[in-house]
Amino acid sequence: MLAAERALPRAWGPALGARRWLQLGLAAAWLLDALLQLQSFMFTKAFGQTLAATARGNPAVFADPINWSARIIEGHPAWTNATFATVQLFLAAGIAWRPTVKVALAASVCWSLGVWWLGEGLGGVLNGTADPATGAPGAVIIYALLAVLLWPSDREGPFEAARPVGVLPARLLWLTLWGSLAGFAVLAANRTPQGLHDMVSGMAAGEPGWLASVDHGAAALLAGQGALASGVLALVLATIAAGIFLPPPWVRAVVLMAIAAALAIWVVAENFGAIFAGSATDPNSGLLLVLLAAAYWPRAANRMI
Repeated sequence: MLAAERALPRAWGPALGARRWLQLGLAAAWLLDALLQLQSFMFTKAFGQTLAATARGNPAVFADPINWSARIIEGHPAWTNATFATVQLFLAAGIAWRPTVKVALAASVCWSLGVWWLGEGLGGVLNGTADPATGAPGAVIIYALLAVLLWPSDREGPFEAARPVGVLPARLLWLTLWGSLAGFAVLAANRTPQGLHDMVSGMAAGEPGWLASVDHGAAALLAGQGALASGVLALVLATIAAGIFLPPPWVRAVVLMAIAAALAIWVVAENFGAIFAGSATDPNSGLLLVLLAAAYWPRAANRMI
């Protein structure tokens, strides 16, 4: 009996480590995307029109391909969306199955970059509308970053994200992402007195009553406080960005702060990615930022260097 019990782990494969759990979290996110892509809204012309709207304000070299792909999707919503859902389902399955994890992670980077451009309009980065409260720099680009940082690696590191790329590059990627979020928070479009109020209030449309109540309550608190709220958010995000270079005990506090900030954005500003409204294609950036932060949790057996 004991021999049989010892044989079970071998039969079911290696024990799951932190990296594998994070990869499975990424696979679950792709699976959720695939399911959201199968909503009835995605099979209407309205979905293509929504994508076309992301071209506004972008340079023509980026906007023209967005409009071109949106016209194709608007004219053929059934087969294009079925294709999108199928690709995302295969990415989820490929990452979840050990033998294909590298191929699936590489494919997810390529797919993410394409969707970031043609589906998210580069997250508003080039047209001055990027806002961390609404998902800038675009949820799908975080999928690509996660694929790189969760690449299978035998190299040791003080945190999981450092293993494939090294400690300094991983920290610089963190600094770039969270630092850009801080910068987006204080863009002129995001500092208007009623900017955050209007954005949060507008999120209530189409949401369940309990979530719409949260939106209206948060909007009331933000009324006329756009500049102050944007400044506070930028300060928090900048602290998170720079804090990755602190010693491990402080980094743990920074990672927890990042998780708390990401969850607050996801719940209050992004309404759980609007997945209850019937028109979301992904859970938005907040949930993915939580997964990313978990990849930077310092490992107890190592020292940060």
